[in-house]
Amino acid sequence: MIWKRENIKDLTELFTDGDWIETKNQSVDGIRLIQTGNIGFGKFKPKEDKKRFISPNTFEKLKCKEIYPGDILTSRLPDPVGKSCIIPDVGERMITGVDCSIIRLKPHVDKVFFCYYQMSNEYLNEVNSRVTGTTRSRISRKNLGQIKVPIPPLPEQKQIVETLDKAFEKIDKAIANIERNIQNAEEMYESKLNEIFSNSCDDWSETKMVDLCDILTCGVASTPKYVDESIGIPFLSAQNVRNGKVVLNKHGYISKKLHEHLTKKNKPSKGDILYSRVGAKFGEAAVVEHDFEFSVYVSLTLIRPKAEKLYNYYLKHLLNSPSIKSLAKSSITSSGVPNLNVKSVRDFPIRYPNLSEQIRLVGTIDGLSEHIQSLMSNYREELKNLEELKKSILEKAFKGELTSAA
Repeated sequence: MIWKRENIKDLTELFTDGDWIETKNQSVDGIRLIQTGNIGFGKFKPKEDKKRFISPNTFEKLKCKEIYPGDILTSRLPDPVGKSCIIPDVGERMITGVDCSIIRLKPHVDKVFFCYYQMSNEYLNEVNSRVTGTTRSRISRKNLGQIKVPIPPLPEQKQIVETLDKAFEKIDKAIANIERNIQNAEEMYESKLNEIFSNSCDDWSETKMVDLCDILTCGVASTPKYVDESIGIPFLSAQNVRNGKVVLNKHGYISKKLHEHLTKKNKPSKGDILYSRVGAKFGEAAVVEHDFEFSVYVSLTLIRPKAEKLYNYYLKHLLNSPSIKSLAKSSITSSGVPNLNVKSVRDFPIRYPNLSEQIRLVGTIDGLSEHIQSLMSNYREELKNLEELKKSILEKAFKGELTSAA
């Protein structure tokens, strides 16, 4: 049987966007604002620590549209554009933001069936063909409403839902087990790092980090004028330090003249440590392994340990250890965007053995890291395969291959 296809807008009793709620209109309690961040891929994400509200008076004043348990919210922003979920009963009155579309379906459409379709490659490909925006992809409600959905008879929809529920329950259990394994591996690595750096040997020394460094300073505070890559010098910031590595896939360039001025006293070089001090990923350290000239922004601390006292890779691992990360977190000076003051970094207590032992410990840590990364790679591949299996099952479902009528 060939299924009838209908536009999303024609399947709904209500198809509209949420309300524009400015920060000044938000409240500490009242009617809960469900945002794009609450919409997972077919699942609702509570995010209880990030709940937002407006007061009942604001609700009436702005003539907001209330949403109810069972409504479907579709995010018109990434990632991915068009992701949806069914709103559960959260025990509170709810509204949603302007970047979400509210879908309340007609009786001949099963909402779970519809939401499963919105997880399929067919649907997501159709969404991607209709997105707009050069810097940030989004889909308008008009374009979303024109997407056609295959609609079999209601009993067949329910049969498909039952089959998908059973299949996805097993897959989700497997995914949860793998995610626990990933968490266990991460915790094991952190535990080993703590064990290594909490060594209580009497021959270990301890002093402030500033006393162990030839250079310990942050980059330039003012945003420079950027130039074209062909004539510029790389200008690195906190976003260029990730997972213990210096990553060079996203940075600006400054003129050679400005670079020479900025680096007259402290010129970064291969072997130095870059330590992020601003933003959500503050407190990450990486050794510069690239042999090229560059300057750094204020969001980075430039560190050059005294070679006769401190092995640079030992210091990198120590700065990335849970104990120092915890110390960095407690040293944050800003209540808004995290900002790790360089003065605090200078005062970090650094425990260290002799150089030969530092080098040995780095070898141990690197070996452990390689083992953990290998495990992680295998786990991520398993997760990828399970997600692909979901896509394959969804494809069969919406081709009508999972029902007795097929």
